Amino acid sequence: MVKLRSSPVDAPDAHVLLAEYFQIRTEGFAVQGVTYRTTFPDPAAFVPPAGVFVVLDDGEGVAQGCGGIRLIPEGPLGTRYELKHLYLRPATRGRGWGRLLVEDLERRAREFGAAELVLDTHHSLEAAGALYARTGFAAIEPYNDNPNASVWLRKVLA
Repeated sequence: MVKLRSSPVDAPDAHVLLAEYFQIRTEGFAVQGVTYRTTFPDPAAFVPPAGVFVVLDDGEGVAQGCGGIRLIPEGPLGTRYELKHLYLRPATRGRGWGRLLVEDLERRAREFGAAELVLDTHHSLEAAGALYARTGFAAIEPYNDNPNASVWLRKVLA
């Protein structure tokens, strides 16, 4: 049975997952002739109530995915959290685990008092874009200057 658990963003298994995520993103951008800027997250940004980082373990207790939320400056609706570093190992995709991660992080954002949950992504990540659309995110104007992003999305929580 799949299990979601809070984890320090710099825990060994979380770090391995993030390194895989950044490697895949770097390779995908290179195919497009674009440089991906890797920045490992600040652990303090993912400590409650400023945020939380979650690791998804498969039925055998092996870490297979991750994601987090972090508090960012208020948006037009008030308290705003940002969804970051959502990743599932390629062999595990298509099982609904991405939705589990998004829904868990959304629940946690609500518990922290978020009025909205935002994220940035890249248009080339079509499966991620489809997941975000299915879970209720809609396009918004850019809220940051992330050089790796080409799409900005929001879900109203309050």
